[in-house]
Amino acid sequence: MTGYGKAEIELQGSTYSIEIRTLNSKQMDINIRIPQVFKSKEVEIRNMLGQQLQRGKVDFNMANVSQKSNNNLRLNQAIVKQYYAELTAMANELGEETDNLLAVITRLPDVFSAEEEEMGDNEWELLKEAIEKAIAQVNQFRTQEGRILAKEFRQHIEEILRLLQQVPQYESPRIERIRERIQKSLEENFANVQYDKNRLEQEIIFYIEKLDITEEKIRLKKHCDYFLEVLQSEETVGKKMGFVLQEIGREINTLGSKANDAAMQKLVVHMKDALEKIKEQMLNIL
Repeated sequence: MTGYGKAEIELQGSTYSIEIRTLNSKQMDINIRIPQVFKSKEVEIRNMLGQQLQRGKVDFNMANVSQKSNNNLRLNQAIVKQYYAELTAMANELGEETDNLLAVITRLPDVFSAEEEEMGDNEWELLKEAIEKAIAQVNQFRTQEGRILAKEFRQHIEEILRLLQQVPQYESPRIERIRERIQKSLEENFANVQYDKNRLEQEIIFYIEKLDITEEKIRLKKHCDYFLEVLQSEETVGKKMGFVLQEIGREINTLGSKANDAAMQKLVVHMKDALEKIKEQMLNIL
């Protein structure tokens, strides 16, 4: 599910900003960007994110937004001498002045290096609290989105149940039309053919029984009711809901294949439309 969380913390005299962004994904995919001084804690940070966010594409970014003045800068004399020698030789070869050469060299890479402080246990505890705060904001964001999706899902499932209630009114007329169509076809094409009427009646009954949708209606109703029940759960139910939707889709498809009636087929089409609207959002569910 999509989510966003942010926190700030002051460590070692510098202010760090922590941002967590999550997007929809079937699996857990964590991308972490942190300053080098905190690299030793990357695995622990990754575990925190995995345990509490559970699923989705997660971007964790920690950046220094207020650099302290560093009194631990060290001049790399060997590098300065090498720069000076090479630049002086180049200037003499080109006939250029060498004034202010040291000022130029001080702006070159690796002339100064900072001695980074190691993070202590107390600082790690503070950092964990800040990360927990950002994660809590992400989960709050996700909860709000979840409430909206739950309301939408409930409306679509209730629409399927409403359409299902309309099916019985077409069942009896459908059977009579099928029976009449078979008999009419026999009269038109086999009028002069002798046949056993009792056996014909048995075959018609057998054919009509294969079109019976009583079990499909019962199972579809149960699956929809169970989906609404799962929707109320406080647990992680994304995979369970996906499985129930598969069962709902299977029963709707069977209804369509057995319908043999334009009015019932129209109801089935509307059921499938409501079901697809739920499936489009399933990646958003944990």
